[in-house]
Amino acid sequence: MEQLFLQNQWVLIIFLIWSMIWKGLALWKSARRKEEWWFIVLLIVNSLGILDILYLYVFSKMGKKNNQPTIQ
Repeated sequence: MEQLFLQNQWVLIIFLIWSMIWKGLALWKSARRKEEWWFIVLLIVNSLGILDILYLYVFSKMGKKNNQPTIQ
């Protein structure tokens, strides 16, 4: 696995970009919903976006509803 990254550095770059996009979206949504614990967990845990994707599509829909008005 280590040689894969050394020989193909573009694979590592793709993983980093993938992870940063999902982490950014999840952190933004958790901050807007004022969910401090989720923000801290998402900031610390690095899982190639898996936890971030789960938060966005599963956990953020559970619990309290987003009562913010929509901008039209």
